[in-house]
Amino acid sequence: MATISEFINNLLVELAWRFPLDMKIKNGVGKWPIRQILYKYVPKELIERPKAGFAVPVGQWIRGSLREWEDDLLDESRVWHEGYFDTKLVRKIWEQHLSGNYDWTSRLWAILMFQAWINEF
Repeated sequence: MATISEFINNLLVELAWRFPLDMKIKNGVGKWPIRQILYKYVPKELIERPKAGFAVPVGQWIRGSLREWEDDLLDESRVWHEGYFDTKLVRKIWEQHLSGNYDWTSRLWAILMFQAWINEF
C-alpha cells in the first residue's frame, strides 16, 4: 500500500507530464511553473543563482568516524593477501592522509570501495 507521500509524488509527476513543453520552458528558462510559485515566497536571488554542489567530507570521515572500518579494510596483511594493490604504497598514502599533511581522499576512497566490494563478494 502506498504512503501519502508516494501518492502525492505520483500525482505531481502525472501533473508535470501533462504540462505542454511551452509551459515548462519559457524564454529558455526551465521549470517555469515552479519558479512562478517560488517567486511569491522566496527571494528571487535564491531562485536565480547558479547551481551549487555540496562537498561530502569523506577525507575527514576517513580520519575520524570511519577510521576503524578503514583500518580493517586497509590492513597490510589483508591487502597483501588479496593481491590487487601495492601494500607498501597503500600503507604510505594511508599514513600520509592520516597525518593531515596530504589529502589522498579520492585514491583512498577508491581503494576502500574496492576492498569493501571484495569483502562483500
